[in-house]
Amino acid sequence: MRILLLGATGRVGQRIMERALMDKHEVTALVRNPDKVTLSSDQLTLLRGDACHADDIHAAVSGIDIIISCLGTDGGTVLTEFTPLLIRAMQAHGVNRVVTVGTAGILQSREHTGLLRYEAPDTRRSSTRAAEEHRRAWEMLAASGLRWTVVCPTYLPDGEPQGSFRAERDYLPEGGKSITVGDTAAFTYQVACADEYGECRVGLAY
Repeated sequence: MRILLLGATGRVGQRIMERALMDKHEVTALVRNPDKVTLSSDQLTLLRGDACHADDIHAAVSGIDIIISCLGTDGGTVLTEFTPLLIRAMQAHGVNRVVTVGTAGILQSREHTGLLRYEAPDTRRSSTRAAEEHRRAWEMLAASGLRWTVVCPTYLPDGEPQGSFRAERDYLPEGGKSITVGDTAAFTYQVACADEYGECRVGLAY
């Protein structure tokens, strides 16, 4: 499988890259600074570029089977700038499958019907800016006609995979408090390879 990995130098992206190369997939990583990528493999192609530049995204998507994006908000509007560019590039190149990593804030609230978790009156978030950015990206994907999945981990500490996590469509598993970077990467990669959880958000927690 030919995978385009975005956010490859981040905590989750690095682990997905390791796993994909171990499984002998062809991985293309679009990164602003290739020197930050410490892995080396005959199956790895590094492209220097910016996910918020249309030409860079179009070049990266060409010849790809699936996109895995671990891009975050980067403190600004990265997701709302990048997502429409990605959608147009995928449509232009006939690529249909994309898996992204979002946030548990954009899952449905169990206690407040019709609200997302970050909108609920009992949210503990000091700021909703990042959740709002993730929401807009998710809504664009949902309207795109593509086969998309947004993996939504809760609190994300560093750590190795434990393998005993829970996943639920559109909601955070009841009582879920955390999920390690290792298990988030493992689940995201599994969803991409097995083509599971199409057209939904997936809450992830222990």
